[in-house]
Amino acid sequence: MKKIKRIFAVVIIAFLSFSCSKHDDEEIVDCFGESILIQLKHSVDGANSKKINYSIEYAGTKTVSSVKWTFGDGTSGEGMNVSHTYAAAGTFEVKADVTTKEGSSECTSSPKKSITVN
Repeated sequence: MKKIKRIFAVVIIAFLSFSCSKHDDEEIVDCFGESILIQLKHSVDGANSKKINYSIEYAGTKTVSSVKWTFGDGTSGEGMNVSHTYAAAGTFEVKADVTTKEGSSECTSSPKKSITVN
C-alpha cells in the first residue's frame, strides 16, 4: 500500500509540474480568438483569369507581424497582399500563416481556402 501511495504522490507532482500554467491557457485561448478575427480574401484579376489577388483582413487589436502564403501549387509568397499567377487551371488549397504580435506574445493562425482557377 505504501508503494501505491508513493507512486500516486510522484504522479501528482509530475502532473502539476508539467501541466499548463494559467498564462499558457490564456495564450491558447487568445490564439484561438485571433484566428476568428482573420479572413483570407481573394479576387480574380480582370485581365488574366489565372492571376489571383490575395489579401488578409484582420479585425483584431494586435499587430500582424508576418503573412506566409502557400498557394497550393508548390509555390509560396509573403505579405498582407499578394498576387499569384497559376500555370494551369484547377482547384487549389490556399493557406496563409498569419502571425500576430502584442508585446512578447505571438500567435500564428492558418486560415485555408479552396480556390478554383479557370
